[in-house]
Amino acid sequence: MLVMNIPLYAETNPTLSLTGDSVSLSYSSTEKIPLKEYKFKPTRFILPASLIAVGAVGTAIDGMGDYHLFSRRDTVKHYYKVDDYLEWGMLGWVFICDLMGKEKHSFIDQFFLIALAEGINGGTVQVMKRVVDQTRPDGSRHSFPSGHTANSFLGAHVAFKEFKDTNAALAYSGYAIAAFVAGSRVYKNRHWFADVIAGAGIGILSVELSYLIYFPIRNAIARSINSKASKNLLVSPLLYEGGGGIYLSLRF
Repeated sequence: MLVMNIPLYAETNPTLSLTGDSVSLSYSSTEKIPLKEYKFKPTRFILPASLIAVGAVGTAIDGMGDYHLFSRRDTVKHYYKVDDYLEWGMLGWVFICDLMGKEKHSFIDQFFLIALAEGINGGTVQVMKRVVDQTRPDGSRHSFPSGHTANSFLGAHVAFKEFKDTNAALAYSGYAIAAFVAGSRVYKNRHWFADVIAGAGIGILSVELSYLIYFPIRNAIARSINSKASKNLLVSPLLYEGGGGIYLSLRF
């Protein structure tokens, strides 16, 4: 009789053994999801917290026209929308950088990190816009903080964290684009300078929080899967003279 024991989740290191008239083919189990530890450093919150604080103080100051800096003084409508496109395009900037350098985490990890960061970022921006209800330079509502700037710096900061140890050019490249978006919002009289400063801080802070929250959850799931995947289920085809069958073992 020929007996082959093949664990369903096995991946590597096959071993063939002969015992009497039976043959056993087995595999050593390996972790399906590698663990990714993330070290929390409180100092990473200094920059975003400072930017948000500066923006908040600037919003509270009277005479906000002083914050126009290089804004247009007329009321001509601006038809170019490159800042609108870049706002959302920057969320995928890290994936473009992945094609040119060695990223720290996988595509799947990056996707979930960005999704979590965007959830934090979007919720924070929208709540603050309605609570503060600052009038924009062009007379419309909900100026503080700048959502375009927050999204742009979110994408830029993810790229920074993924490439800071392997490729400095890619790590800092997103900040230049994000700064352009921030400047465009001020130039078009859509935001005060304080709005974009706070928006940059919120975008960066959202990324730092997403890394802090995501990896403990991810690793807890990975440990659970790794401890059970290759141990609880065994499927073996049975071949013998005159017939055959399948052996199934499921351990709870």
